[in-house]
Amino acid sequence: MAIATSNDVDDFHEQLKAILPRLRIYALSLTRDRDAADDLVHDTVIKALTGRRSFQPGTNLAAWLFRIQRNEFISGLRRQRPSVPVDTAIAESLSHPAHQDSGLIMREFVTAFAKLVPTQREALLLAVLEGLPYEVIAAHTGVSVGTVKSRISRARDTLERLLLEGESRPQSTGEEPRAERDLSDEADEAPAAGL
Repeated sequence: MAIATSNDVDDFHEQLKAILPRLRIYALSLTRDRDAADDLVHDTVIKALTGRRSFQPGTNLAAWLFRIQRNEFISGLRRQRPSVPVDTAIAESLSHPAHQDSGLIMREFVTAFAKLVPTQREALLLAVLEGLPYEVIAAHTGVSVGTVKSRISRARDTLERLLLEGESRPQSTGEEPRAERDLSDEADEAPAAGL
């Protein structure tokens, strides 16, 4: 490594002064603002003077200075990059819960619902889905209000049991458990049919 003499330093300063107008034009083309261009030229000159020892005499000083100026401009853009603080409310509003489980849950429910006794299934549909009062369901199905309540209660219990069994049971073995038909439900229907 050669030691810089005062003559080399003076030559460096003279070349730097001669390139200043070109540096300003390049800075204006980058920033498109006179004040920002002046600041960029200033920062470039400071960097060039502090890093003067890394410049090798006899190489292209203009190219070296333009590279410094371009790097300073890019660094300035990075410093000015807008940042948005992300708090939990914003993050939660941008994220969505996973939708994969909903299809599986619905499939399990439909499978369990299909296993209900038809009279229980009908009573549960009319009460929950249609929102009909027990009296209307009783009149529609031709059974007593007590039988309607009993069917709905048994349907809910059976659904819960089937769905819980589905969660604790390993993957399907090919045979699905069948919902047992409640004989007391049939016994409740017999007196009502005679009315």
